[in-house]
Amino acid sequence: MKTCVIIGGGLGGLVTGALLSKEGYKVTVLEKNPIIGGGLQNFKRHGYSFPTGMHIFGGFEEGGNLRKLFDYLGVLDQLSLYSTDEEASDVVRVEEDGAVYRMPRGKEQCIAYLSSCFPEEKENIKAYIDKLYELTENIDMFYMRETQPYGMMNVDKDFAIPFDELMDRYLTNPKLKGLLTYMCPLYSGKKGTTPAFMTALLTAIHFNGTFQFVGGSQQLANALRKVIEDAGGQVLVRSEVERIIVEDHQVKGVITKNGNIYQAENYISAVHPDILLRVIDEGAFPKLFKNRISLVSDSLSFLVVFVKFKDKTFPFLNQVNYFFESYEKGLDFSYEQQEDWPKGIVYLTPPVEHQGEFAETMVFVVPMEYEWVKPWENTRTGRRGKDYEQWKQAMMDKVFDRMERLYPDFRECMEFCFASTPLTIRDYYGNRSGSCYGFQKDCSNLMLSQMSVFTKVKNLYLTGQNVNVHGLCGVSLTAIQTAEALVGLNTIMHKINKNTGL
Repeated sequence: MKTCVIIGGGLGGLVTGALLSKEGYKVTVLEKNPIIGGGLQNFKRHGYSFPTGMHIFGGFEEGGNLRKLFDYLGVLDQLSLYSTDEEASDVVRVEEDGAVYRMPRGKEQCIAYLSSCFPEEKENIKAYIDKLYELTENIDMFYMRETQPYGMMNVDKDFAIPFDELMDRYLTNPKLKGLLTYMCPLYSGKKGTTPAFMTALLTAIHFNGTFQFVGGSQQLANALRKVIEDAGGQVLVRSEVERIIVEDHQVKGVITKNGNIYQAENYISAVHPDILLRVIDEGAFPKLFKNRISLVSDSLSFLVVFVKFKDKTFPFLNQVNYFFESYEKGLDFSYEQQEDWPKGIVYLTPPVEHQGEFAETMVFVVPMEYEWVKPWENTRTGRRGKDYEQWKQAMMDKVFDRMERLYPDFRECMEFCFASTPLTIRDYYGNRSGSCYGFQKDCSNLMLSQMSVFTKVKNLYLTGQNVNVHGLCGVSLTAIQTAEALVGLNTIMHKINKNTGL
């Protein structure tokens, strides 16, 4: 039996481990936290369950890429999914003119809806969205197609230009352009920086149809764990790797903080490259690689606010909701003063089993500067001090103030609330600056922010959100790439498609 040790039990590590398990590997996953899953984790507060991440995702529509992948892994029927409203899967509210936009499910439906809102841009809207979908065709894996060695060799010339440059080429109405940046908080979109293919992927994912997990995303982590364990592998928690031993450009073993040693033929790092460099033996990577990692900017961090409602006081909202002060500010995540924050908020109500008319909880995701929490960056969760708790409460109040512009009695509906800051995200996800989407994709130097699954260490590979694209879709598809680095190009993709009859 071939063997593999995977460092990190988040989505990337678990999907890669499950794929290799189906290929006959005995997999050992080492997770530092007491709960597996990374961004899939659920946690409980006062008896109620809250999701840490993976709040909204696509790929599970009929014929969708994740539907095919997780059906192949045998876990699809174990997932309880809730489809967002077909008539309004995304709702965008703009305070500037009081407009409310209800984005329907489906590419053609979205084109028709946007054309009804901006009739003078009808032809431009179609051309622009057609172009975005055209860009996604450059990524074989997004459509579960077998690919050629070294991936995308003949990509569209507009693939990596700034997304706002592409938008300006097709659209003229400033309100329309501002509206169509509403998903930027979901992928750290920045003018002049983020490449057009990122906007194309997120647009296609959302327009094709989005879903939420009923009861949270921990169910996916648990199902993937079972795949690994049923194949003879193991997923170990409280097993933080302290040292990766490298000799003659090969990993010889890893040592955890509790003193255990794990050895295998192959090793996969599913943690932030910065964390990898801290624990791997000196000299394993050239200085050039280390310098490169230090130069790459991280993506957005957030204040995440969790609310438990009093019984039957707030309606269930079956979509992702966005509220921006103005069309222009929807894209601006930089703040010179904390007093200006927040210019926009994203919120949703996670579904529960037997979901009815009313919501049980709400999650707010609000972009936040890591610089603001630096005064407490050398503290630990739960021990950051009274001044930190007071500051955090003041930030939550700012979010609730914005919410009461839409729902005047919002605070009256709350039973309790709490929040996670960029520091919480940094400590639980194991990344620097609390970034939620890995490295910031930069079209001016795309190779700097994109990583290969291969490394200079012969039997060490990479997976996770810093390799290609973040999110449930991006990380899961990257896991196929990593697993195929061990078993052969297109080996797994062929089996996935054969499983679906393609």
